[in-house]
Amino acid sequence: MSIELSKVTFTYSQGTPFERRALENISVSIEKGEIVAIIGHTGSGKSTLVQHLNALLRPEQGTIMIDGVNAAAKSKEAKAARHKVGMVFQYPEHQLFAETVEEDIAFAPRNKGFAPDEVKKLVQEAMRFVGLDYETYAKRSPFQLSGGQMRRVAVAGVVALNPDYLVLDEPSAGLDPISRKRVFQEILDLHKKRKLAIVLVTHSMDEAVQYADRLLVINKGKLMYDGAPSEIFKNHSQELRAVGMDTPHIYQLAEKLKAQGLQLKGEIMNERALVKAICEAKGWKYAK
Repeated sequence: MSIELSKVTFTYSQGTPFERRALENISVSIEKGEIVAIIGHTGSGKSTLVQHLNALLRPEQGTIMIDGVNAAAKSKEAKAARHKVGMVFQYPEHQLFAETVEEDIAFAPRNKGFAPDEVKKLVQEAMRFVGLDYETYAKRSPFQLSGGQMRRVAVAGVVALNPDYLVLDEPSAGLDPISRKRVFQEILDLHKKRKLAIVLVTHSMDEAVQYADRLLVINKGKLMYDGAPSEIFKNHSQELRAVGMDTPHIYQLAEKLKAQGLQLKGEIMNERALVKAICEAKGWKYAK
């Protein structure tokens, strides 16, 4: 099961003085069960790309197949395929509209035709997934919650549809460090339990290397790199900086230590790996 993009090209305001090519000849596959991070500077085409994954945008050229079904087709099969892709936009609290948390989360499954008892069950499960107690929050207005809680309500509204692919556009934008960590922990828990694919759009190189199995680097609407975060940041740091992107802070620190003569070995993808490498280079005992 996968989402397959083949030679996808998209242009905004085509045929007008404001015409702008946003994507050019993108071919990529996203498999169910993997966590893929998409990075690129502002205006690179990241958000445009993910809006094609469930046919919110239709390609000017090329095709998008969701589990073998053309997402752009006008058929029941295509509609069902598009429902497999849940989308949480940047600042998803702007998506909230209902009077209560329960009504907001229930909107999508109710429109999909689920019976009232099933809708309530889906709402309760989705709230539990994002760490919101049903009895405490169900009847509250979503607009009386904190920013982090509103973000979790928006995620729950998508989770309630039980998608096979979950697309998150800058899910940590505007959140404090504690709320960011909580949101990502819930995303990872959901991924582990349901084995769904996570597509994460982020400006944060640190988030990309910490959470993703695979990295897509977009620059000027083109796919620049596709591979493991460790390999891309290790082998292409100069190229990334040349197009306005940087490497994760953990890599920058490791590079500075190596420049000072410290012989660091192994894959350094997080703080724990760096501490271990420093201890080994110094001959110190590493305590897990």
